[in-house]
Amino acid sequence: MSEGILVAQTDDVPDGEAIKIDAAVTGTVDDIAIFNDGGEFFALDDTCSHEEASLSDGWIDDGVIECPLHAGKFCLRNGEVLSMPATENVACHRLIVDGSDIRLVPNPDRVAS
Repeated sequence: MSEGILVAQTDDVPDGEAIKIDAAVTGTVDDIAIFNDGGEFFALDDTCSHEEASLSDGWIDDGVIECPLHAGKFCLRNGEVLSMPATENVACHRLIVDGSDIRLVPNPDRVAS
């Protein structure tokens, strides 16, 4: 068995876009957003840490996701807050891209109990 959970194909996530994977699929406490930034794929918890907004609906620009609700920004590589009004990082998850398969390895701190 391959490591991680098969969550998408690379063609499912166009460049500059994101998709949301339901927590029921990932076994995590939040849905997971999968982002494609220039052919690099990243995974973060989908819910903005500032308010209940879906980061997968945000805008991707040069390694950053901007929340669609209040424009807080987060680093796609590690979930670090880059601008207010957000003050708390969002969890980052590991992705394995194998050919066209995108596999998610959930952050152990975010696995539902």
